Amino acid sequence: MPLRILLILGALSAFGPLAIDFYLPSFPALARAFGTDVEHVQQSLAAYFIGLAIGQLLYGPLADRFGRRMPLLVGLLLFSLASLACALAPSLEWLIAARFVQALGGCAGMVVSRAVVRDMCDPINSAKVFSQLMLVMGLAPILAPLAGGLLLSTLGWPSIFICLTLFGLLCMLAVALWLPETLSKDVPVAPLRGALGEYRRLLGDRPFLGNALTGGFAVAGMFAYIAGSPFVFIELYGVPAAHYGWLFGSNALGFILAAQLNAWLVARHGPSYWLRRAVGFYLTCGLALLLVAIAKPLSLWPLMLPLFGCIACLGILLPNATASAMAGQGRHAGSASALLGSLQFAIAASAAGLVGVLHDGSAWPVAVVIFACGVLSMGFSLFTRWAERGTTGVPR
Repeated sequence: MPLRILLILGALSAFGPLAIDFYLPSFPALARAFGTDVEHVQQSLAAYFIGLAIGQLLYGPLADRFGRRMPLLVGLLLFSLASLACALAPSLEWLIAARFVQALGGCAGMVVSRAVVRDMCDPINSAKVFSQLMLVMGLAPILAPLAGGLLLSTLGWPSIFICLTLFGLLCMLAVALWLPETLSKDVPVAPLRGALGEYRRLLGDRPFLGNALTGGFAVAGMFAYIAGSPFVFIELYGVPAAHYGWLFGSNALGFILAAQLNAWLVARHGPSYWLRRAVGFYLTCGLALLLVAIAKPLSLWPLMLPLFGCIACLGILLPNATASAMAGQGRHAGSASALLGSLQFAIAASAAGLVGVLHDGSAWPVAVVIFACGVLSMGFSLFTRWAERGTTGVPR
């Protein structure tokens, strides 16, 4: 894949993590600006999550019907306008509504980028490209809060959304100038009225569903970690808040390095081979994490070691699960990408919420949710192997 297109796809993949992590440092400032508390400001984050889950299902059929470029350009324009509306928000209610619309626009990049990779690459090269795009997912949690905090301290919270506006417009320009239409003209156009039927077909496609849920529950474990790590690191083990980013970043670095290693590994055995092994390693590290959490160590480091293993192996697990799920979808790659993203995001958001429900003042809730996600990911991996044996002769 040409480097220019790879860079554009990397920028499009950044819309989700960037729009989430970039403004997190501004929560106290937003609470003061709107005369409320941080808990109410967090509703703007929930609105973004809901918009991501809904919006992805909308863009899939549109990308299959009208091509990849047009829905993407519309989504980028919507994201930019909504980001500007966030910067000008006179009230918290306005901000929450604008964040929902912002997510509806931003998820176009997430859906279309996966579909473009499927259009241009076979399963092995898809896994390589998805591994390279994982670099964005690993760097965003490290760099976005730092950049957001710098803007907040120098120019105020509206500057964060102004930067997101400019980012959306620059991506829109790059897509218009340099991203070609990748949907083949040699296959029949997918009618919009068949969108629900296409989603039903995908839900009945056992290899697709199995791979999607294998990756979905692994992502859910990462969301559980993101939701619970501030309490475990800072409140439970007394890590200074200023040092939290370094611990968080060390795990993100493991994720990045594993993803880049995966780009080399899949050339030797293919994505399915490494997906199965990554799931096994994830489950093993999850079990180790749970046993350590039950023991209630006096130091954080016994927890950090299996936690690092869990997060790092996702750099191998996630790109291979995505490539395996998207393989063989052809003309319907847009709908497949949309359903894949919505399923994974819905499961992941539920896992993050479960950590809060189970909160008991220890590291146990985070560990047990991550371990449960590992068990379910392994279960769906085994289900996928059974399903693929049952579809012998069907190319995937």
